[in-house]
Amino acid sequence: MIVAPSILSADFGNLQESFKKVKSAEWLHVDVMDGHFVPNISIGPVVIKGFRSYTSQVLDTHLMISDPEKYIKEFVAAGSDRITFHIETVEDPYNIIKQLRELNVCVGVSVKPGTSVDMVKELIPLIDQVLVMSVEPGFGGQKFIPSALDKISEISELRKLWNPELLIVVDGGINETTGKQCKDAGADVLVAGSYVFGSDNPEERIRSLQWNVKL
Repeated sequence: MIVAPSILSADFGNLQESFKKVKSAEWLHVDVMDGHFVPNISIGPVVIKGFRSYTSQVLDTHLMISDPEKYIKEFVAAGSDRITFHIETVEDPYNIIKQLRELNVCVGVSVKPGTSVDMVKELIPLIDQVLVMSVEPGFGGQKFIPSALDKISEISELRKLWNPELLIVVDGGINETTGKQCKDAGADVLVAGSYVFGSDNPEERIRSLQWNVKL
């Protein structure tokens, strides 16, 4: 199980210190919000470039923006290792996948809680990960939506047929209990924000998720 602490919940007044607190994490999850697709604004490529300057961890960039194709080159140039865009924001997902492949980064597609897996199933052979939103995107600290487990299970069955290497990422309301539920349903990556950074011991919280999935 990969645990990806969400930078959205870090201390933006002291990001370097926040990064040190989660140095055991293989990935860091970076939420990019434009105030249009989701009702919040976060960071852009300049900030991600700053992240890259003081960490070698995988930067898993989640584009919660209305026109991802317009900005993908900037986010890759800034140091993103993996780029995930929302299926709800693009008319031609095949084109953006092609462009991201040419930029030599891993490609992900995300679905909101109200979006059917049918919207992404034909893309499964072409991508590296599917991000299942288990809360409405835009804000941290929300409660896990249980219907996400059915989506995880459905995607897990589809990848057996079309792409066994596909990673299933889950973002929203992750804690010890929901993390174990997601793992049991087939998840490979848990994005955890307030659960990790809201603790006095973030590394312990990371281990708690890893421990639970090994039970």
